[in-house]
Amino acid sequence: MIIGKISRISGPVITAEDMKGSRMYDVVYVGDAELPGEIIRLEGDEAVIQVYEDTNGLLLNEPVKNTGLPLSVELGPGLLSSIYDGVQRPLPVLYEKSGNYIKRGIMAPGLDRTRKWMFVPEVKEGDQVRPGDCLGIVNEFHIIHKIMVPPDISGTIKTVEKGEYTVLDTICTLDNGKTITMLQNWPVRKGRPFNKRLDPEVPLLTGQRIFDSMFPLVKGGTAMIPGGFGTGKTVSEQTLAKWADTQIVVYIGCGERGNEMTDVLADFPELIDPSTGYPLIERTIMIANTSNMPVAAREASIYTGITLAEYYRDMGYDVALLADSTSRWGEALREVSGRLEEMPGEEGYPAYLATRLAAFYERAGRVICLGNGERKGSITIIGAVSPPGGDFSEPITQNTLRIAGTFWALDANLAYRRHYPSVNWIRSYSLYLEDVEKWFSENVAGDWRNLRGRAMYILQKEVELNEIVQLVGPDALPDKEKAILEIARIIREDFLQQSAFSEDDSYCPLEKQYWMLRVIIWYYDAISAAMKRNVPLMSLLKIPARNEIARMKELSDINAIKILSDAVWEQSEVLEVQTCSMAG
Repeated sequence: MIIGKISRISGPVITAEDMKGSRMYDVVYVGDAELPGEIIRLEGDEAVIQVYEDTNGLLLNEPVKNTGLPLSVELGPGLLSSIYDGVQRPLPVLYEKSGNYIKRGIMAPGLDRTRKWMFVPEVKEGDQVRPGDCLGIVNEFHIIHKIMVPPDISGTIKTVEKGEYTVLDTICTLDNGKTITMLQNWPVRKGRPFNKRLDPEVPLLTGQRIFDSMFPLVKGGTAMIPGGFGTGKTVSEQTLAKWADTQIVVYIGCGERGNEMTDVLADFPELIDPSTGYPLIERTIMIANTSNMPVAAREASIYTGITLAEYYRDMGYDVALLADSTSRWGEALREVSGRLEEMPGEEGYPAYLATRLAAFYERAGRVICLGNGERKGSITIIGAVSPPGGDFSEPITQNTLRIAGTFWALDANLAYRRHYPSVNWIRSYSLYLEDVEKWFSENVAGDWRNLRGRAMYILQKEVELNEIVQLVGPDALPDKEKAILEIARIIREDFLQQSAFSEDDSYCPLEKQYWMLRVIIWYYDAISAAMKRNVPLMSLLKIPARNEIARMKELSDINAIKILSDAVWEQSEVLEVQTCSMAG
């Protein structure tokens, strides 16, 4: 073991001498209190270390011990429902050891060493196994946890038995003498291997109409949710955690305020997963790294989270990773970079900010996993961004824009008007429209893309017309353009806006989304056709179907919405006949 001594202290960054033989990203223990840290720069026999704890009280010449191992996480049964800090220390265990205030240097393993799990083998003696092959299963709540061969091990099974084991017990022995336990260690800054990356062609369904129908995201894709204070970033991510069609959720509270993180920790155990009926926390891993915690651990938290997500992806599960927020992570990078006296980039962020962001988002993807059975798994990364003052031109937002495939821009004005989700439909976009068009055509309807395009045209036209209205007033517009304004209002209020407190509207199935949008577009076509035959617009806006359209979101019976689509045309045609009779 290499043992050096502290030669310089600068906040969370310390310099140690006599560290010759150390490697980049080795984990070290600093000072008499043995504070954990990570080597981030080597110069001769000196090592620059970022410490994951408060460095107050450290003294020069205190010892620095190098473990020779990179920062790693423990992978195995027991991860689900766990609450960790940025370096995978379980917070409930730390609380039991030190009370409300966590003592410096206190450590705890990421997985419980005493709990026993019932292991059921799916292989037998004499079978050949390769990296990623499934040896057996363990029931982790209602999730089947697959025990896989580590990526660097292969051979012929010598012994394997069913039974109850701890994560450290040997469950399998190979003919080459290697033993396998349920516990794996993996360095967080290294992506886990897979066989093949698949095309992004399967949409991630969330039950939120503005996400699914207007700006879709794919499984294995990337999305960003930027917005200023109070625009609903955290609420949107919690909604996605509850409703997205994934089996596993990894939620990273990266530098968030303590009260917000407390609300998340208090609410998640009480939420019921609508797809399974079990508590949502049973398929969730939470990483809590609040704004008052050490910045170095904040920087490591997203790597910890993505590595845990990759482990469940390798089992063949779809995983949603929610990072709230990457802006706080970037601020941690900026603070450490300043302590290192590096040349600052734009707004003081380090020059490698874009590279680090890209390296994180590139670990998303839908893949064929290692091992037998051609398991398909995916990681979808949804990162919240908190630009100061809602300024989307700041570096974190701009660099993420170059990487993310979907951009859900939150709008403070919509949030203040209680329009939820407060996603600005003009500024948002999705690069996955062409990728998911085939899936929507096969599973929803062939004209989905056309309806979506027409709705977006109406919303964009509304923006242009509102500028004219502000100059000359609404009465100066012809009826054709007044109709566009009315239909745009219907799309905004009756389609894009959802109520999280309504049992029928908090989650909207894809078929219902399609028929709601179809009814609105058909209503527009019907009044347009009737106006060409001199039917007054005011009369067309008062037909009974108009009130039914406003209540579509509360209808649970899709057939009732389908009937409404026919009623729109029938009522407009009746009105047209009456108008012609009066004219005659």
